[in-house]
Amino acid sequence: MSADFAELDYRQTPLGELTLRRRRIRALDGLEVFEVKLGDAFLMSSLFHAVEVALADLGLAAAAAPALDVVVGGLGLGYTAQAALRHPAVRSLIVVEALEAVVEWHERGLVPLGAELTGDPRCRFVRGDFFALAAASGSGFDPASPGRKFHAVLLDIDHSPRHLLHERHAAFYEPAGLRALAEHLHPQGVFALWSDDPPDAPFLAALRAVFARAEAHVVSFYNPLLERDSASTVYVAGKA
Repeated sequence: MSADFAELDYRQTPLGELTLRRRRIRALDGLEVFEVKLGDAFLMSSLFHAVEVALADLGLAAAAAPALDVVVGGLGLGYTAQAALRHPAVRSLIVVEALEAVVEWHERGLVPLGAELTGDPRCRFVRGDFFALAAASGSGFDPASPGRKFHAVLLDIDHSPRHLLHERHAAFYEPAGLRALAEHLHPQGVFALWSDDPPDAPFLAALRAVFARAEAHVVSFYNPLLERDSASTVYVAGKA
């Protein structure tokens, strides 16, 4: 196989064929890029992670507690988790990931942030379906402490509230699903969400039906492959 391209892992998953690959982009001075594909669709790339970082920064900036217990929904390549751990107020971080392969990539050091995340004592991976755990009032996100509440939940799984990886996720983005999620938060807790689409007025309305405040932040970043700026959205909602 060419030194410019390597398939590091391939798995059949309930969501489809999952592939981790590494390639060098000669047009970008040989930059090494890690990519994850689900079927024919690109899920994530190490080339673009500004919005994943913004998700953590914007979400945690809205959390008022001096010591924060945080949940990240979706491990991916680890950029949201890494950004959260850089906040000195974060005392614990649970990362919920449905795909066992993604957790293994980090534990085996196949992805760049694996050693950093697995080596941080504040960080713990939970293998599970984020959406099922969010809907479960009696147990919640921490299997070691059922019913535990958190100061912030940061979610980066679906492409947007309208473009889902699986149709069963749809109920989460309605007021009833968001209300169930809010039950896992402390009284001043924060929920933040990444979306690859522009701000969505109906989803903002759903957030405002549940949370005391909600806003959409457009986050722009330079796309070197297209040689122009691209943009995504980070929603931030607070209970108080």
